[in-house]
Amino acid sequence: MELFDTHVHLDAEAYAADLPAVLDRARAVGVTRFVTIGAGYGTQSMEHAVRIAEQHPDVWCSIGLHPHDASEPLDLPRMRDLAQHPKVVAIGETGLDYFKNFAARADQISRFRSQVELACEVKKPLIIHSRDAGEDCLSILDSMGAECVGGVFHCFAENANFAERLVPLRFLVSIPGNVTFKKNEAFRDTVRAIPLAQIMLETDGPFLAPEPLRGKRCESAFMVHTASTVAAIKGVSVEQLAQVTTHTALTFFNIS
Repeated sequence: MELFDTHVHLDAEAYAADLPAVLDRARAVGVTRFVTIGAGYGTQSMEHAVRIAEQHPDVWCSIGLHPHDASEPLDLPRMRDLAQHPKVVAIGETGLDYFKNFAARADQISRFRSQVELACEVKKPLIIHSRDAGEDCLSILDSMGAECVGGVFHCFAENANFAERLVPLRFLVSIPGNVTFKKNEAFRDTVRAIPLAQIMLETDGPFLAPEPLRGKRCESAFMVHTASTVAAIKGVSVEQLAQVTTHTALTFFNIS
């Protein structure tokens, strides 16, 4: 079995003391590939993510400016330069967050649009953060022709109809550990209705640890619990789920 953690923040302070052990524990249970997200801890996340990816043959990375950091300057020339790195496989996470509103909405929209434009320029898919902002995210992606590169809504939080509307834009959805939460039956129903071919798996580590490890620091090794739950929802074996979702991720990130 080979699982692919398509969204993990390996540069998080939570992993600073034992990152090699975190990766080894994941590999030991069948997580064979990782994309570390170069966004979420200010502009320095981009550089950190590239350095981590350079150090591990099974780690790739994205670069972006998180909507929480949208009040910060966006260094497009540096991003354009980093995007040429062979380990950089996506732009993001970028998008809109109307739940926490850590940055003004106008700034979030401006930074988001700039990164969609960059993704189309460098021909790398987008990783979208959307919280209470699905319709605005979708409208911007549609109006800017984001189907030229496609992308993924990470930590998908919309309904099955929204996922269907993403198909013409060549966008996938990514399922994290909260699909295992005991009171999250509505989300499991949503996952049940989304075609398996449109689904990837993620941890969003160090956040969103699945049951039965909820509340702990999330690690890529915990993906086995998410995979088991999604496999049961979709009525397939864990091995089949791993095969399909890993193939989807390899294709999505253009990894040989």
